[in-house]
Amino acid sequence: MIILYGIPNCDTVKKARAWLTAHGLAHEFHDFKKAGVPADRLAAWESALGWEKLLNRQGTTWRKLDPLEQAGAVDAASAQALMRAQPSLVKRPVVEWGQRITVGFDPVAWTAEH
Repeated sequence: MIILYGIPNCDTVKKARAWLTAHGLAHEFHDFKKAGVPADRLAAWESALGWEKLLNRQGTTWRKLDPLEQAGAVDAASAQALMRAQPSLVKRPVVEWGQRITVGFDPVAWTAEH
């Protein structure tokens, strides 16, 4: 089962969900705003992808953080704590394709895989 994690009003998440539906790929959506960031999954994503790839430093949530909070994201543990506290700091979408995990929406790569 494909599980897509993200925030429903995120444009990239909307595009990813529409792409999965258009390609007939059944999927479950996990809403970070309603259900939070699952700590066990966050650890698995970090292990597979690295915390630097998961931490969204481009969005408004990051820019609104106090500079001391930003400077505190120095390793996996500190980045995970920040992402659990502020779900919008997780780069979106995170997709679990069974055993494989991806972050971000890349229709070219997704088409090549499916």
